[in-house]
Amino acid sequence: MRRVAVIGVGLTRFGKHDRTSAELFAEAAGEAIVDAEIAPSRIQALYYGNVTGGEGEHQLHSSPLAATLLGLTDIPTTRFETACATSHAAFRHALMEVSAGIADVVLVGGAERVLNVPTDHATEYFTYCSDATWEQPVGLTFPGVFALIARAHMEKHGTTEEQMAHVAVKNHRHGVHNPKAQFRKEITLETVLRSAYVADPLKLFDCCPFTDGAAAVVLVSEEVARKHRRPVWVLGSAAASDTMFMHEKRDLARVTATERAARDAYRQAGKGPEDVHVVELHDCFTIAEIVATEGLGFFEPGTGGIAAEKGWTSLGGKIPVNPSGGLKSKGHPIGATGAAQICEIVTQLRGEAGPRQVDGARIGLTHTLGGNTATVLVSLFGRD
Repeated sequence: MRRVAVIGVGLTRFGKHDRTSAELFAEAAGEAIVDAEIAPSRIQALYYGNVTGGEGEHQLHSSPLAATLLGLTDIPTTRFETACATSHAAFRHALMEVSAGIADVVLVGGAERVLNVPTDHATEYFTYCSDATWEQPVGLTFPGVFALIARAHMEKHGTTEEQMAHVAVKNHRHGVHNPKAQFRKEITLETVLRSAYVADPLKLFDCCPFTDGAAAVVLVSEEVARKHRRPVWVLGSAAASDTMFMHEKRDLARVTATERAARDAYRQAGKGPEDVHVVELHDCFTIAEIVATEGLGFFEPGTGGIAAEKGWTSLGGKIPVNPSGGLKSKGHPIGATGAAQICEIVTQLRGEAGPRQVDGARIGLTHTLGGNTATVLVSLFGRD
């Protein structure tokens, strides 16, 4: 298998937009192509992620539309949907196409637009990513799913609501330094702890927002990458799944798919958690970040809350997590989130992240959850 590198990244500002998902993707992809310093005619395939286009924009068959807006009408295109892990899954499949020698240059990413519909409509569309036979009829939305996980972690390990609040405060502090973030405003522990309960024990400020936005990366073979001045190598990329049914998960305080995907990605890269310098992980709710830091091997099971409280995951801490602001502050356009995480890690490894730069970062990791933790992807990146 051939080595593969990312040579171009691009993303829109995250927040509310009036343009369609495909138009947002065209902006992000154009930025990535310019960043890659490569002619658009060199692109041989598009892997595109979008989740709610059918419901929110009445737009299916969206990958050839995205390519059309870029003037790339004669390349193969494929749309991916794996809930919030959509564009990370697209990235992994694009990686396999390049590493297998089928293509040398592939454009991959995703876009989402949900702020054009009322909040209850967006909530319903997101719920379609859970089981429609047993769980949707009883009203189990995703705040409810992660409230169950939070309560299990609290009862098993003693994690507190204040420790979860530290995650929100930290990610908003990081997001202030990200010009593309949806929320660039610091918050306090008191703000989080006094906000209204959404699904006990999770409160409003424990939850990430609905977001419009897009992100894109240019993946190339080693032969192409060697002619580029700033390649960031893909060291490993793995996916894992778990049962869709919440009642079948044996331990809600763990996300076993994260543990299995991380194990495989570390094995591919020949690295371990102790080698990672910077992380972008899936913090759709504050408890999700705590559980992920444990599943990825950065902290022992049950100590992720303590790590957040002590500042070990902050910029300047033991292992900086979500310097972009994460889903909590940067925003969460679900079809674009995985690609956006990769954009941030590439920016960090290039040393171009400005005031949110992790000093000396050479190895980075991205982690994306899909839906009720039934899909997880983990990828590792490094520079020469």
